[in-house]
Amino acid sequence: MTIEATDAPGTDRAEKLTAAPMAGDAGFLLAKLHAAGSVLNNRALGGFGLKERSFSVLALAACGLEPTQREMAEFLSLDPSQIVALIDELEGRGLVMRAPGKQDRRAKTVTTTDAGDAVFRQATAAAREAEAAALARLSAEEAGQLKTLLRKALWG
Repeated sequence: MTIEATDAPGTDRAEKLTAAPMAGDAGFLLAKLHAAGSVLNNRALGGFGLKERSFSVLALAACGLEPTQREMAEFLSLDPSQIVALIDELEGRGLVMRAPGKQDRRAKTVTTTDAGDAVFRQATAAAREAEAAALARLSAEEAGQLKTLLRKALWG
């Protein structure tokens, strides 16, 4: 997968604006990178009937940690009603299933079905290609450092 000129940061007609003071703001830079990455991710995941958010829910369901719907909402910074809608969609497609929680039966855990595992594996490969395209200007070492720093900024 290649990044198109309109997807790559700094390659559009507004490139001169990279000299603006806000171009050094971490929040702006993170939002800009996320926006460019989202375009690539959604394009890559579209062939699986997924978008970034539904893929994120599928990925958490496939991780083996049996997250609850509430844990997913908190981790993904989404409203619980958004998580319910995403899970409903994936459940309707036979990709995930809900079950009562082991510690609190009122809490619903979400796990993948066999079909969900298969879609997740294929979609993960496509998502990795999209990530590589979004970070193509970085070396592998720099991309690793970026991820390490982002994890540290988020979770210490």
